[in-house]
Amino acid sequence: MKAIDLFAGAGGFSTGAAQAGCSVVWAANHWQAAVDIHSANHPGTAHACQDLQQADWREVPAHDLLLASPACQGHSPARGKEKPHHDALRSTAWAVVSAAECHRPPVFIVENVPAFIDWALYPAWALAMEALGYALAPMVIDAADHGVPQHRARLFIVGTRSRNPITLKLPQRDHVPASAIVDFEAGTWSPIRTAKRSSATLRRIHQGRRELACGRFLIPYYGSGSGLTGRSIHRPIGTITTVDRWALVRGNRMRMLRADEARAAMGFPTDYKLPPQHKAAMHMLGNAVCPPVARDLIARIREAA
Repeated sequence: MKAIDLFAGAGGFSTGAAQAGCSVVWAANHWQAAVDIHSANHPGTAHACQDLQQADWREVPAHDLLLASPACQGHSPARGKEKPHHDALRSTAWAVVSAAECHRPPVFIVENVPAFIDWALYPAWALAMEALGYALAPMVIDAADHGVPQHRARLFIVGTRSRNPITLKLPQRDHVPASAIVDFEAGTWSPIRTAKRSSATLRRIHQGRRELACGRFLIPYYGSGSGLTGRSIHRPIGTITTVDRWALVRGNRMRMLRADEARAAMGFPTDYKLPPQHKAAMHMLGNAVCPPVARDLIARIREAA
């Protein structure tokens, strides 16, 4: 099965597709740094760096499976107050319609945050896909149920050129705790109590110690995260975002999650290449699809075909 990957980013969708036995023949993203990383990890794939809303889809190879992760920032509740540029981000989903109209692949999968389905134009988007002959099967999947050491709920819309939506029974894998991917003996640690440490962070640590009754745990460093307290390392970590969000606490010291730990938390292979800059690596990982989720989903689709 040949696949293409739109808004490919770091390549989580492509990696999962390859693990499911697909050949990813073409991938595109508007950010050159992401294209470079995708190319380094998927050298056999043809790449394009472009605004996909301006793409000439005739230049894209024929394929059986269209994968797409249009921008989620305009849909996510975490975006905060509505801003003018959110309309432009949401409109990236129409590129998927254009690609499907040109190539009519048997199957497409769109990944986004669950709030995508609440978009004011989602009914029109869905009708456009149905007009092209696709039956849509939306499903919200938590990556933790697929062996990823992270609770990450994402919407996957499977479109098939069939009379009725596809029905899939996905595997339910054991949850993997955060302790499997964090290394408390590595990294650069700093004292918890410093002049610059915020009172909110200190409160989370204090409550984490009290409620978890242990000296090693995680806390959400920015925002409320998993609440106003710590998070046990014996459960999957919370959602990895595009900025440093999770801190490790060990006794009276703490540090932020490293990029290699975030890579493991997303379910990427340990040898998957990342940008050398921490900020760029975290941004790409936070925007990525968890490969094991894509693998399990695509494998079931192939079995049902």
